[in-house]
Amino acid sequence: MQFEPGDRRRRLPRHLRQPEPEPDVFAYTIRPATARDLPDVREIYNHYVSNSVVTFDDKGSSHRYWREKFATLSKLGLPFLVAVAPSGNVIGYALVSPWQGKNSYRYTVEDSIYLGPGAGGKGLGTALLQALIDACEAIGLREIMAVISDSSAEASIRLHRRLGFVEVGRMGRVGYKFGRSIGSVYLQRKLRPRGRRWGSRSPR
Repeated sequence: MQFEPGDRRRRLPRHLRQPEPEPDVFAYTIRPATARDLPDVREIYNHYVSNSVVTFDDKGSSHRYWREKFATLSKLGLPFLVAVAPSGNVIGYALVSPWQGKNSYRYTVEDSIYLGPGAGGKGLGTALLQALIDACEAIGLREIMAVISDSSAEASIRLHRRLGFVEVGRMGRVGYKFGRSIGSVYLQRKLRPRGRRWGSRSPR
């Protein structure tokens, strides 16, 4: 069937049209990390080490480092989440670590959240950070801190503010990477604990 230019019937009848391709859907699942996820997690983190100042690290992390970190967080019962694509690849992760080393800080943690290349700007950061906050509240944590570079990390600062973090301080020129000085922005969010941390009595 052919149509002349200008013919209003130029669109084929529905039963003769080729099916339109399904739109690409950005799909993922958020779940607790396992040891098998660590190579992907390491690759994501090292991408930022090599290409940005959002982390002050200037040397790539090792497999051993991530195995030890995973073991430590597992022992402490702290959340370590990954976002996994339908292919099985990890496309982002979020975790919390103890804030300082003293027992008096046991209800406070520091977050860390990184998305793989191409995974930003699609709502994944918000979903991961919200899941991390929920996991922290479920085990009785009361405060969560974020320490973010004051250079080239505006998206991370906006993400944290969107989920209730407030800026509580800045330190200028405390780091040096790629030939320039970098400062830190400190943000904090109060949590609503629903559980008891390590079976302890929660402070009032």
